[in-house]
Amino acid sequence: MTGESGGLLVRLRIEGPTMPEALARIAETILADPETAAHASIVDLAERSGTSTATVTRFSRALGFKGYANLRVAVATETGRAEQARWETDISGDINPGDQTEKVLDIITAADTRAIQATAAGLDTDAIERVAAAIAGAGRVEIFGLGSSGTAGSEMAFRLERIRIPVRYRADTHTALTNAALLGPGDVAIALSHSGRTREAIEMLAEAADHGALTVAVTSFGRSPLAEVADVVFTTSVHETTFRLAALSALHSQLLILDLIYVAVAQRTYERTAEALELTVRAVDAHRVPDTPANRKRARRDKPL
Repeated sequence: MTGESGGLLVRLRIEGPTMPEALARIAETILADPETAAHASIVDLAERSGTSTATVTRFSRALGFKGYANLRVAVATETGRAEQARWETDISGDINPGDQTEKVLDIITAADTRAIQATAAGLDTDAIERVAAAIAGAGRVEIFGLGSSGTAGSEMAFRLERIRIPVRYRADTHTALTNAALLGPGDVAIALSHSGRTREAIEMLAEAADHGALTVAVTSFGRSPLAEVADVVFTTSVHETTFRLAALSALHSQLLILDLIYVAVAQRTYERTAEALELTVRAVDAHRVPDTPANRKRARRDKPL
């Protein structure tokens, strides 16, 4: 994904700390006041960040822009979009032990909403379509993730399996590696890791890549080791709150990306998907309690006061 796609401020927030010191200072300067940066000349930005105009140019190119003018336009576009969306940036992510549940609800809702919106802003829809087309025609799809990333991966496998995509989710490293080794051209491997530094996820994706499979990384760090071994990288955004560190907060953003891919796959296999969903609904229908007046009355009677 080039720097000229959406989600520039998200990229700076995530990748900035991993950049060389001078470039990191420029990222910090832009993030501290994006509106001012959107109107600053290259000399102004260099002075404010304590760097040089040559370093600002190098920073712009490192993000995929031809020069500083293109970077400034991207910052202006992003700040305008954020203002239009009216994100609730005034709500803090701090949760105290004595806070009322209503306040905690507002904090969590605001954090997750911002993370999802920022992830959506940075998504490359062409890449989504590429991955969806590959999955729709794949001989095999392997998904790997650990911890909360594994939760997202398992959910994706369940959805794809239900529409007759030959997919498996692997939580065991040895199984993931051996199955990745059996992939080949026409197959797809997806690895999820918030940090992009989970050794097992990197090894699984690298193994799949060695055998010609399309490799996909879902991570919050676009310059991580996991991203380096992937053909396609989707970057998630996170907004931490007290008691919910970044790896836990990334789950909603991961699910957004995977859900979009799933729907795109379903669109490409519409007739097969519609038939499969109808069959699966029918298969479990007998295990649902009928929605009858008697059952509704019983539910009201059993409801605790």
